[in-house]
Amino acid sequence: MNATQQLHELGQSLWLDNITRGLLNSGALAHYIRDFAITGLTSNPTIFEHAIGNTDFYDEAIRVRAEEGASGEDLFFELALEDLRRAADLFGPVFNETGGIDGWVSLEVSPLLADDAAKTIAAAANLHARARRPNLFIKIPGTPEGLVAIEESIFAGIPINVTLLFSRAQYLAAAEAYIRGIERRIAAGLDPNVGSVASLFVSRWDAAVHSRVPEALNNRLGIAVATLTYRAYRELLASARWQRLAAAGARAQRLLWASTGTKDPAAADTLYVAQLAARDTVNTVPEKTLLAFADHGRLGQPLTLEGGDADAVLATCCRLGIEENALAALLQREGADAFAASWRNLLEGIAGKAQTLAQVGAR
Repeated sequence: MNATQQLHELGQSLWLDNITRGLLNSGALAHYIRDFAITGLTSNPTIFEHAIGNTDFYDEAIRVRAEEGASGEDLFFELALEDLRRAADLFGPVFNETGGIDGWVSLEVSPLLADDAAKTIAAAANLHARARRPNLFIKIPGTPEGLVAIEESIFAGIPINVTLLFSRAQYLAAAEAYIRGIERRIAAGLDPNVGSVASLFVSRWDAAVHSRVPEALNNRLGIAVATLTYRAYRELLASARWQRLAAAGARAQRLLWASTGTKDPAAADTLYVAQLAARDTVNTVPEKTLLAFADHGRLGQPLTLEGGDADAVLATCCRLGIEENALAALLQREGADAFAASWRNLLEGIAGKAQTLAQVGAR
């Protein structure tokens, strides 16, 4: 049994943080499902920017759809939904066997909408309807306006992956939006079983403070924040408020570790997978990290509610002038801006390809 399968046995789901048409066409994704216990998949604007911009897998589809009059975001979403429907179908057996706990794929709304709740709500509903798959999450960032959209989308019965969370406080705000949506569904006599995950980004913490902390604290802050967020997650699931919703048929919004590829070349390439083993959570891993963990990964001790030295790490960082909530807010804004930049590059790249392919076809 390799390390990925050991994580599965522990009760943590491994999802692939990547999607390309090449992964689907080559059978690589099916291989990861079969041999590495991969039970879901996530995508984001940067992943699609690289997938479409750096390969020719999408060229024919871009040419055909451009000739049909599609352009801009509409053309992109057609391409993305084609990939994600195929991936959703591959994960369909897992989704059915686990009663909808696993087997999910994710598609993000336009990151240009991060500060516009009304447009995010409309976009989430549109994409969910176009996807036509029960196991497709719509990703909405956990920004202040995003939280409004998350509550409304959950109330509308749309499965949501809350993205761009960086702290306990941001996670709890996302969980509150989810719970309010579920409570409103119960009050309205609607089915409270609406899937959701809350994605906490981990490695960006360590990249952000690398030059500001002593060597002994390198690559420890992200794990500390994740550990204390896990404690908050378990406490929420044990609360009387949540237990009432669970008794009514609601499903827990699972905590998901995102950004778990190691950014420091001096650190172990499996650091954030090995150290964040925890039952009832998801770890979404880049392909490179997945292959490394399957090859030579070793599980650390599973996370506990006691939290090890996490409180001490955060206290030391605070004394160094690194305040958790302030840095989390900065990281969330930087993350939203980075996805928006990737989005613009993605759409420019598709438009450029469409123009080039049209000129080649006209010769």
